Amino acid sequence: MTSERLRALTSWHADWKGLRVAVLGLSVTGFSVADTLAELGADVLVLTEKADEEYARLLPVIGARLWTGPLTTAPAELVGFDPEVVVASPGFAPQHPLISWVRENDIALWGDVELAWRVRDKVVRADGTPAEWILITGTNGKTTTTRLTATMLGAGGLRAAPVGNIGTPVLDAVRDPSGFDALVVELSSHQLWYLGLQDSPEPVSPHAAVCLNLADDHLEWHGSFEAYRDAKAHVYDNTRVACVYNKADAATRTMVEDAEVVEGARAIGFDLGIPGPSDLGVVEGILVDRAFLDDRRTSALELSTVEELAALGLAAPHIVANILAAAALARSLDVPPAAIREALRGFRLDPHRIEIVARHEGVTWVDDSKATNPHAAASSLAAYPGAVWVVGGLLKGVDISELVAGRGAAAKAAIVIGSDRTAVVAAFERHAPAVPVFEVDAVETEGVMARVVELAAGVARDGDVVLLAPAAASFDQFASYADRGRRFAAAVRERIGTEVPGDDDRAATDPGDQADPAAPDDAGA
Repeated sequence: MTSERLRALTSWHADWKGLRVAVLGLSVTGFSVADTLAELGADVLVLTEKADEEYARLLPVIGARLWTGPLTTAPAELVGFDPEVVVASPGFAPQHPLISWVRENDIALWGDVELAWRVRDKVVRADGTPAEWILITGTNGKTTTTRLTATMLGAGGLRAAPVGNIGTPVLDAVRDPSGFDALVVELSSHQLWYLGLQDSPEPVSPHAAVCLNLADDHLEWHGSFEAYRDAKAHVYDNTRVACVYNKADAATRTMVEDAEVVEGARAIGFDLGIPGPSDLGVVEGILVDRAFLDDRRTSALELSTVEELAALGLAAPHIVANILAAAALARSLDVPPAAIREALRGFRLDPHRIEIVARHEGVTWVDDSKATNPHAAASSLAAYPGAVWVVGGLLKGVDISELVAGRGAAAKAAIVIGSDRTAVVAAFERHAPAVPVFEVDAVETEGVMARVVELAAGVARDGDVVLLAPAAASFDQFASYADRGRRFAAAVRERIGTEVPGDDDRAATDPGDQADPAAPDDAGA
């Protein structure tokens, strides 16, 4: 039986030959899945509405077939193929017609992470075991924490790779012949939803895991906040050593309390307060670990100081929280405190994350275009209270009223952009009527940021901050959050007469595949 065969496929060295697999989506994740399965000898059919030209050219080379066309119903090619398993790219939502067809026909449905875990033994370490996995999710801060963790592990002498939703598919790292000691896997709620479907004989069982925070996002994909929360909670399933949670976010504590973990796994808390005996936190400006030491009831290990982080541009409260979470994950793999401190000294945030793009005539211009939801924007506004706030875009079904009533009410002014700006303006009228609101009605992308900067310059005075923290996705008017941030920086520098340096085009789009045609920014929080 097919189910019995699939249950036996828990190793790269198992018999995958001839297994009929349909792969949904052909972006970076979809191609990594097809390439892996073709290498294993499976019979692979890739379905996509619009094929990337380069990937489409490579599919026949690797031995996979391609079908392109509308995916509003299961095409005859898919039905006739009679797949034994379907591997879906993370952009395919639970309610997508193809996902419904797969589940109605009781066909095994995997995501790329499930496949990667099953074949993780392709390359093993000197002791014959595969790389350890560390899983990271959260509404915000995933990418920064993933990079921080991998950097800390590297400073501790471990070969570590940041993979998953951060940009490099997990399957590419699993198949890398150089091998790794640890994979730091950033997971979106989309990927975790697929992981939660599995009933595997050897389920994903990470060394350590964290959910950084939880707030409304991607409700249009999951259908409800409860479904989004439940997907996030799968990050802790079967954790073996450390379930790291945010003490300032009760939802993450509840996830850990409810999780089915391996006996002996510990709950490790972090926040900006004084830590308990199994926590990481801050004591009189010193970041400390009271979790991973023998005498944790009466002593602590120093990791860094807020003063040192401020000199590195890493002292915003939400960044300090990310650092503590990453340090907890790294300490769970015995990385020494000195290595963590050294890693921080060389760490730089990615572009478009509270990035200062210019200071001119006493005004600081800050690009936090990566703040693509209200929770992320709230952190930005907490770091820069009283800023001239550039806000708006595509709200993705999320109500911005609470953010406006809370952090937004302290803004010096609001400059509203995007297709959903009517809802943003209405929120200010209801909840922060004292804040001056300027609406940018430019439709063409080229004109949006020039008008934003013109309006902001008219409001900002010596000592003020102009903060781009949109609390919304960008793809209504821009190619990505990075495109939005670059255009903001260019408009600022054009106004003040300085050149625009490149940012290496990092993080131009979210790597999570969409159901087609392409992946917008922040595809899966």
